[in-house]
Amino acid sequence: MTPHNNAPKGAFAKTVLMPGDPLRARFIAENFLENPVLVNNVRGVQGYTGTYKGVPVSVMASGMGMPSIGIYSYELYTQYDVENIIRVGSAGAMREDMELGSVMAGMGACTNSNFADQYELGGTFAPICDFDLLMAAVESAKELGVKMPVGNLYSSDTFYDAAGRNARFGKMGVMAVEMEAAALYCTAAYTGKRALAICSISDNLVTGIELPPEDRQNTFTNMMKIGLEIAVKMANK
Repeated sequence: MTPHNNAPKGAFAKTVLMPGDPLRARFIAENFLENPVLVNNVRGVQGYTGTYKGVPVSVMASGMGMPSIGIYSYELYTQYDVENIIRVGSAGAMREDMELGSVMAGMGACTNSNFADQYELGGTFAPICDFDLLMAAVESAKELGVKMPVGNLYSSDTFYDAAGRNARFGKMGVMAVEMEAAALYCTAAYTGKRALAICSISDNLVTGIELPPEDRQNTFTNMMKIGLEIAVKMANK
């Protein structure tokens, strides 16, 4: 057990889906997993383990921001023998043609965070996803008939963009902004594990349109299905 997770050893599956919102974790468990069991609820960060198509799968919230997902992913990788973490979260589109509720996968994650400074690398580290997970996501999206562009995310330490960085990252071809992927990718690299961020578009920063909070919690099902299909593919490798 850790200060943030009171699940016993072996309570988590090898693949964990990780939304930011604890209520989204519960939604995935109750609507997609067979026989889900609540294995952690410290600080209300709900973690469940069940099965999907006969494959053990866990889902646990990460909380909001890079420090939070850094804690939970590190503990899952190092204390609970988790191999794959798939972030299933929301992001703000920085391209006009990205529709609300559409899905994208983050091949890389730019950031304004100093999260990677803890490793004292003496240079700039480029956080990227695991290729096997990405290929499994692309294959799963095609099988499900879901259009899922792949590109760069911008993981920001700040939700309110006072400096106007979002637009400048958008000019560099970055597809969407969120707050967790870069830390997850760094943690996976440091621990020798796998990570991928799949995001549903909750708002479009170019057009100014956005989804209400309840829709963000309960309607991003294509992203959830892709994540679950990845777990099946990784179990059968």
